[in-house]
Amino acid sequence: MRENATRREFMKTLLGGLAATLLHPRASIHAAADRKPMNFVFFLVDDFGWMDIGANNPNCFYETPNIDRLARSGMNFTNGYAANPVCSPTRYSIMTGKYPSRVDATNWFSGKRSGRFNGAPLNDWMPLEEVTLAEALKEHGYKTAFLGKWHLGTEDKYWPENQGFDVNVGGWSVGSPRGGYFAPFENPRLGDYPKGSHLPKVLTDASMKILDKCRNTPFLLYLAFYSVHTPLQGREDLVARYKAKRQNLLDTDEREFGPEEQVWPAKKERQVRLRQAHAVYGAMVEAMDEQIGRVLDKLEELGIADSTAVILMSDNGGLSTSEGSPTSNLPLRGGKGWLYEGGIREPFLIRWPGVTKPGSACDVPVISTDFYPTILDMAGLPPQKSQHLDGTSLVPLLKGATNIDRDAIYWHYPHYSNQGGFPGGAIRMGDWKLIERFEDGRVHLYDLQMDIGEREDLAAQYPQRVEQMRAKLHAWYRQVDAKFLEPKDGGPQPWRPE
Repeated sequence: MRENATRREFMKTLLGGLAATLLHPRASIHAAADRKPMNFVFFLVDDFGWMDIGANNPNCFYETPNIDRLARSGMNFTNGYAANPVCSPTRYSIMTGKYPSRVDATNWFSGKRSGRFNGAPLNDWMPLEEVTLAEALKEHGYKTAFLGKWHLGTEDKYWPENQGFDVNVGGWSVGSPRGGYFAPFENPRLGDYPKGSHLPKVLTDASMKILDKCRNTPFLLYLAFYSVHTPLQGREDLVARYKAKRQNLLDTDEREFGPEEQVWPAKKERQVRLRQAHAVYGAMVEAMDEQIGRVLDKLEELGIADSTAVILMSDNGGLSTSEGSPTSNLPLRGGKGWLYEGGIREPFLIRWPGVTKPGSACDVPVISTDFYPTILDMAGLPPQKSQHLDGTSLVPLLKGATNIDRDAIYWHYPHYSNQGGFPGGAIRMGDWKLIERFEDGRVHLYDLQMDIGEREDLAAQYPQRVEQMRAKLHAWYRQVDAKFLEPKDGGPQPWRPE
């Protein structure tokens, strides 16, 4: 497609190509003619905090009626996690079912920031050898469409159309909406739109047309909003309303920011937002929520809501310590770029019509690597165990089980984050979470059941538990061939696990 194609030409080409693919369903779909195949809509929201939805936060400043509607109609995983505190690695984990440390995809592509030491080696693409979730579904006759933020490769050969998606609207190398949220867009995978067109609506309009084409064939619609990533830009009508709401909420003497912790090379403590009161961010959240509502309504209109599973999560925690610090994740500590709960615990919702109890909640720790095997299981398709090495099917939980066969989940972030977070690793076992700092090897231990804000470090009180969890974490490092900090020229050596 020419980069200067008109909007009409672009949509004609996009939808014409998709319509052609619908004429040739795979034999595996016919073999399952006795049951209607499950469709999938996957909403991935960028930089969206666990406390940014009403379903997790009754006092939420932002209005998310459609996301809350989704939560009421499905299961809310209250201990749902991203595989990494920044975007690209988590996106990789969803597409592959693997921890990103296995291919050194441990930072946003191409994020290379140094501190006291240099970060670990970084590969900034998802290898073409990976059998993505989209490719696994295509093998069984599914039609696949990607819309929004991709950020999984710096060259076009790594973009969605080469990773299993029949259609790509807006997905390319860049992780933020270059040019902003209002047209003209500086994006080679978007056509020309009237000046001022709003990106969330543009992506959803395209989704509507794709759903019209796919209504009679199994599909994966993967709508990865650029919202609510920076730049902070909102519709004027919504910004005005949230400004008024902010005036009614905050006392003049109420502090909006407080200290997080001092991290090298900062000269003072990093500041973290204490209150949700950012009018522009509120406008961005609500505008995105409106578009989710449009998709949910479209499924009903087409008569396919009962045969479509809907999933929603975020790629990392809310942005609370940098770049405008537009949201607060409290009581969770930290935010995007941090290994504290605010950086990795996410909205994590799954609606499976006819199976999942509406309005149910599950507190079992789950993680983004789990989507791949879960979706295959929900579709009645065979697992790809050599691919989704690190994911576990959540189907038993969705059917009402209270546990799954897994004793720990892990994180590995050997980089200095743009938001002030430190390089480190972490492990969660039951209610216990251990964080290990890669600059000097210090560890922290938290009981998340009693201390969701990670304020009381219990490492000194429970040395045996620390030893057990640390040994398990180090064994996992070896299993995934994890890389670590590197010295600067002529500088000291960073800590290394034994």
